[in-house]
Amino acid sequence: PTMAAVRDVEIDPEGTFKYILVRLQRPGGGEQRDIVRGTKAAEFHNHIFEKVNPEMEKLGYECKCLGGGKIDHNSKDKKIRVFGLSTGYGKADHSVTVEILKKVYTDYEITWSDDKK
Repeated sequence: PTMAAVRDVEIDPEGTFKYILVRLQRPGGGEQRDIVRGTKAAEFHNHIFEKVNPEMEKLGYECKCLGGGKIDHNSKDKKIRVFGLSTGYGKADHSVTVEILKKVYTDYEITWSDDKK
């Protein structure tokens, strides 16, 4: 499968939850791509990675977590706020995350900050 077949973003439709920024790469280099994954179901950031990693390995990609944070998704007002950090993985580059989110949520107002809450 091509890398383009992997969805840029998989996040919960509503609420505040943890997210991680993941870099996919073909083994041995070459093509790479960053994706965003987040869900309320994950108590810790590594729970998200532990789910994504095997899925991507099956498709033939290596995964690296570039960091994490939190997403506040308000679907009613079409707003997403990216903030916070992951204790285990460190802070993701939220500006990169926002650019990826904008590809999918084209009509949303999407912002980020280094605030913890």
